[in-house]
Amino acid sequence: MKFTIAVTQQCNLGCIYCYIFKNDAVMSMETADNIIEYMFNDTPKDEKLEIGFFGGEPMLEFEFIKKVIQRIRNHKAYNSRKIELYIVSNGTIFSNAIADELIRLGVSFGISCDGPSHIQDRSRVFTDGTGTSAIVEKNIRQALQYYPFLPVNAVYTPSTLEYLPDVVDYFYGLGIRVIYLSPNISAPWTQEHADMLPDLFQRIGKKYLDYYMAETPLYISLIDGKIAVIMRSGYGALEKCRMGKGEFAFGPSGNIYPCERLIGNDDGLSHCLGNINTITPLQIKCSHDAHNISNDLCQRCELNSYCMNWCGCTNYYATGDYNSPGPFICASEKASISVALELINTLGAKGISFSDHLAGTPLMSIIGEASKSFQVSTIAE
Repeated sequence: MKFTIAVTQQCNLGCIYCYIFKNDAVMSMETADNIIEYMFNDTPKDEKLEIGFFGGEPMLEFEFIKKVIQRIRNHKAYNSRKIELYIVSNGTIFSNAIADELIRLGVSFGISCDGPSHIQDRSRVFTDGTGTSAIVEKNIRQALQYYPFLPVNAVYTPSTLEYLPDVVDYFYGLGIRVIYLSPNISAPWTQEHADMLPDLFQRIGKKYLDYYMAETPLYISLIDGKIAVIMRSGYGALEKCRMGKGEFAFGPSGNIYPCERLIGNDDGLSHCLGNINTITPLQIKCSHDAHNISNDLCQRCELNSYCMNWCGCTNYYATGDYNSPGPFICASEKASISVALELINTLGAKGISFSDHLAGTPLMSIIGEASKSFQVSTIAE
């Protein structure tokens, strides 16, 4: 079960693609307590609880988050459940003291950064319009001292798509080894953009291979994610979108949504399933079914088993339908699957098995579960 707690809708940035409406709302401890009780008491006891803190910018309310985490850790059922805690931040608020507290509390940490300054300062700026690249780069370097496999998410837009290979090089130069590349799903993508993807992803694949052969491997989401799925012969049921069934997000008001990307202005109208302060567990439900993709083209596609056409929020922003993916995501999935297959074959011809890379190397064993949670929570954060 995955839960995202948006502790505030306040933010110190004005990112051009943000899907969260900014206001001064901050969650109350009463609401947080009700969320905690629901997570422990009304979820399958054999499922891991993935609990993420989101915003706005969650680090603006770090003191509140610490109190919530302490209440989670003090809950009578805490020791009987497998629990993962993580924070997704814009990277502008970090210090040694914060890092010490995060580690003490057992919290994973991830940062959103779109790349070098000419990209970061185009999309991710402070509310006064000034760039954030300098402070975010400084904090990434500092965070890497505490989290050697710090996951970083880069959102790309139509105007920055062409720079994706440069983004990979930039992160590698900083010492980042876990990279998520995520499209701005609500952007006006065109066929021209889709046509660029095969070449761009091939270039990223070449860099991936070079780093791998030099024994300095990277985890790149659009490659490693597909390699793992191909080697398992498709996505498992629990890997697919379970929005409103196995995944919920809570706005500062306590309103419940099937995914954090649908919180919007937390008005309790669009996509809202109810409010945790008034609703009963049996009433928390959603009609979305990730196994019922309505696009006939998907059903006939030979890549269907390896495709993320089931991501309800991505589909909604592209087509207005939870179950119908848009053409750009289709092109992106095809391009990433193609590169992953090529890399499997290339390294297989060299006698190198990817099973060791995916399951047994220090890189993969360390980033493990934390990176999977981060991936779900960071598209266009």
